[in-house]
Amino acid sequence: MLTIEEKTRICALAADSRKANDILVLDVGSVSSIADRFLICSGSSDRQVQAIADAIRDELTKQDEKPLAVEGYHQGKWILIDCADLILHVFDDKTREFYDLEHLWHQAAKIEVASLLPATTAGG
Repeated sequence: MLTIEEKTRICALAADSRKANDILVLDVGSVSSIADRFLICSGSSDRQVQAIADAIRDELTKQDEKPLAVEGYHQGKWILIDCADLILHVFDDKTREFYDLEHLWHQAAKIEVASLLPATTAGG
């Protein structure tokens, strides 16, 4: 079983490998009982959003971590991947701007994504 830090890193790297935009990790554990962390990122098209979600799921599967649920995959606008302690939100750019989870969860501490990614790709 992966630690939350390992799971977050694996998912951030997978999202970055598919050129996800603006990867953001929020530590929501202190302000919510939903999860410990959110990873939020976006893609410029429904196909890219699906590719990001696929990469994340593939990398988790390689580590014997199966998401509890995946919602919104077929539409490719907002894919939610529930990994219990980590919830991933993969948006298309327009939908991410509309729902603005970063503002909604502004009380949550941000975790520096650059520390999770290789120096050459930090931040997507």
